[in-house]
Amino acid sequence: MVGTGGYESYCYHVMSRTCGGEVFFYDVEKEALKRVMARLADFCGVKLVTYAVMGNHFHALIEVPRRSACMERFSGAEGEERLFSHLRVLYSRDYVDALREQIAEWRRLGMEPLVQLKLEAIKERFCDLSKYVKEVKERFSRWFNKRRGRRGTLWMDRLKSVMVESGGDALRTIAAYIDLNAVRAGLVEDPKDYRWCGYAEAVSGNRRAQRGLCKAVAKPVDGWESAKAGEMYRCVLFDSGREVRDAQNENVVRTGMKVEKTKEVLKAGGKLTLGELVRRRVRYFSDGLVLGSREFVEAVSQENRGKFGPKRKDGARRMSRLAEPLYSMRNLRVNSIGKRHQ
Repeated sequence: MVGTGGYESYCYHVMSRTCGGEVFFYDVEKEALKRVMARLADFCGVKLVTYAVMGNHFHALIEVPRRSACMERFSGAEGEERLFSHLRVLYSRDYVDALREQIAEWRRLGMEPLVQLKLEAIKERFCDLSKYVKEVKERFSRWFNKRRGRRGTLWMDRLKSVMVESGGDALRTIAAYIDLNAVRAGLVEDPKDYRWCGYAEAVSGNRRAQRGLCKAVAKPVDGWESAKAGEMYRCVLFDSGREVRDAQNENVVRTGMKVEKTKEVLKAGGKLTLGELVRRRVRYFSDGLVLGSREFVEAVSQENRGKFGPKRKDGARRMSRLAEPLYSMRNLRVNSIGKRHQ
């Protein structure tokens, strides 16, 4: 907060549904939408506090910085160069190089107003909630329609958003509501097991997701472990997301976490066991090639040295965010979104 009349940033709960709720996403499509949301957030200068991608809709809790503060990095003598570097977050090197050449040519021809018009059009996409959500939906729609061989509008309505007070009960409550979507839909019994939500991504070790949820529980930005933000948020999820039954305790009024599991989680203070953390790194089992102690992974690596490139010096890669050391042959914390879009 700055002074008494303004904030450094504002938070919004955004939700959008497919046309009539009738178009459903497969797992690979949920993954694609999640990645589009994350990449465009980086590009547009907004932050995903948390999110949930469901079968026919998505929720996102988005922090939008004040535009004036966001634009400061692109001002001054080096601002334009920083802008070109920032474009690489979303665009290919070839695209950025071509843009540089176009702008240089315009300047050679004395067309500076056209240069400024182009640069301002890029900057207008920063720190703007409507433009961010619009671009997420448009980019995903083009990819989705091409993949499915369909035409027409994918999303049912325009942007629906609610401003949420930052740093208080409201933000924490909305974050939990979003991360509990899959539980209340009966898809999983524990939100950490639904891979297309912010909490599951945070438990898996993603720092962007962890920092978002640290904000939700008003903890330091890197306090997922040091300030026990992860444990605190897990308690919030189970406390607010427990199953509700009728007065006779016969019928479920609201789907949620079982009472016994809730008591177990709250008693443990939200702390996850080593086994639970390892299971959340399921990609290590499917994509990591080898899993075990450092000595074991190194030994297997040396036996297969010829299958790796000359720059590979060792074989073991420690699995991140685990109290007990486990290693795999691949570093799966690298963000592998794929090729940049133009």
